[in-house]
Amino acid sequence: MSNRLKIGEGKISGYVSIFLASLTFLAVFCFKYPRVFTSPEFREIYTGEQMKLLLIGTIIASFIFAIFSFILSHKKSYALIGMIIIIGTVFIGGLRVDPNQVVGESKWYLGLDWFLLDLLLMAIIFVPIEMVWPKNAEQNRFHEEWRTDLVYFAVSHLFIQFFSVIVASTVTKTFSGFGLSGLHTWIQSLPFAVQLLLAFFTADFCQYWAHRFFHSYAYFWRFHSIHHSTKNMDWLAGSRTHFVDIFVTRCAAFAPIYVFGFSPMVFNIYILFMAIHAVLIHSNTRINFGFLKYIIATPQYHHWHHCEDPKYYGKNFATIFPFIDRLFGTYYLPKNIWPEGTGLHEANYPKGYLKQMVHPFMQSPFDTDLKMEDRAKR
Repeated sequence: MSNRLKIGEGKISGYVSIFLASLTFLAVFCFKYPRVFTSPEFREIYTGEQMKLLLIGTIIASFIFAIFSFILSHKKSYALIGMIIIIGTVFIGGLRVDPNQVVGESKWYLGLDWFLLDLLLMAIIFVPIEMVWPKNAEQNRFHEEWRTDLVYFAVSHLFIQFFSVIVASTVTKTFSGFGLSGLHTWIQSLPFAVQLLLAFFTADFCQYWAHRFFHSYAYFWRFHSIHHSTKNMDWLAGSRTHFVDIFVTRCAAFAPIYVFGFSPMVFNIYILFMAIHAVLIHSNTRINFGFLKYIIATPQYHHWHHCEDPKYYGKNFATIFPFIDRLFGTYYLPKNIWPEGTGLHEANYPKGYLKQMVHPFMQSPFDTDLKMEDRAKR
């Protein structure tokens, strides 16, 4: 029997109310303490007035969904929780926030604004898609590890400065003495569309090999295998990534962007595209995108990379362009056929974010007899 939520029962409205109310409650702190909770780079693409309107609109929407849930659901707790959070948001000043510009910058900050806005946008896009066109119709949206995946999503967004500084400093120190100013000038003189396409290709080409590296060496596979450990592919699954994996793959992707000297606009578009595309290819949707799936990576394409069947291991390492896999013999996309299942059934993983962060340093998840042997052949 399916555990999926059904329209008209009031549960969906209740969950939406709680979700939106929680976002608004946290968003108030972005207005109250912007130097601590907002990202300077991200503030450049929105204004305080825009965010205040969004905040008030989301508070109203959360209240409306709470009313729907109260009317439709036999279980009133969902609506009551949503309303309590809304009251808390209003109490701490949610309707009276100051949208003024930030004065000065803090040396350290949490990217709470990036986390909240991206979470809201991804949920608005992908939750309806997964409800209307699910690949696995029996998959429960609140499966046993959805909280763990949400923690991964939150950590990667909140500590955006930490990851960005480490990656940027590593790449900068590595290539700063190469005398690349002439190359940078030439690249930035190219038409914008050419720059964009070249940036996407070079970043994906380098990330392809970083990705394949993690699959090729047993010790590093321990870290990347955490990404493959989920058996429930959905829009949050792509966030399950160990920080060692994040560091190496982001260095691989950012290095060519720095070396070639692409414009900041190109870099920002790449980051925004990857934020959405990475969620898409892991999502629980059966949409196959027609002929586009042979040009750009799609959910079907990437689900085969996560396939649980050993016969199809080592396929589809490219993140954006499938033709890179074709070039190196790792391409697999059988028309409209999808893998029967995903995940790593031969591995033993602890539950919870912190335990999964520590575990690869201590022991292989494929080690069943404590002899520290890695047996996966991914």
